[in-house]
Amino acid sequence: MTTLKIATYNIHKGFSQFNRRVVLHELRERLRELDADILFLQEVQGAHAGHVQRHADYPSGPQHEFLADEFWAHHAYGMNATYDEGHHGNAILSRFPIVQTFNKDVSAHRFESRGLLHCEVDMEGLRVHCLCAHFGLFAKGKRVQMRALVEYVLNEIPSGAPLLIAGDFNDWRNQLSLTLAQELGVQDVFDLQEGKPARSYPSRVPLFRLDRIYVRGFSVQGCDVHIGGKWLRLSDHAALSAQLERQ
Repeated sequence: MTTLKIATYNIHKGFSQFNRRVVLHELRERLRELDADILFLQEVQGAHAGHVQRHADYPSGPQHEFLADEFWAHHAYGMNATYDEGHHGNAILSRFPIVQTFNKDVSAHRFESRGLLHCEVDMEGLRVHCLCAHFGLFAKGKRVQMRALVEYVLNEIPSGAPLLIAGDFNDWRNQLSLTLAQELGVQDVFDLQEGKPARSYPSRVPLFRLDRIYVRGFSVQGCDVHIGGKWLRLSDHAALSAQLERQ
């Protein structure tokens, strides 16, 4: 296996941009159309008792299991924020076996619960480390979370091992990429292809560069921002995808 397609998406807890309706069924169809081998998801609802009671079309199980269904045989969930009715966090869906998983709390303060989900994926004998991240809104917190990400990779992942880091970094000033490139050797796929990160927020007319796909050990064959048409009312973020080739 020398080629790989990956995607990242903040799914807004399965509700449309202004929380007007449940979009999980449409979302599942769009994600399948991406045909990604590995999918990085943020704001995934692991459980919510109230949604199940209020919405007839709401799935009874965790959202990541509903989205994976039979299309992605392997999946992992990292719970970040908890509340009376349930919890949400990050998830990774994969066509390849996930042989190890760990969820690290990178919350910078008690008002925002954020996490870093690490999965080691066996891609036909090649071990690929996948990190799904969701960083906070405030600059100081993002710096704390960036250091936590860097230290985690340096301490827990072998130097030079194939590495994919994707998610919602809320990094509209592009302050993370240079540090991650210098310390971890990862590069943003859109930066490599187009010279700058992708605009991904708000999804209706993307202006801000919040979401990223970083890679190490892969070359980039192509990348796309998925907006408009059937994607238009699924989330406040746009989905990003990249076609990769093993170096």
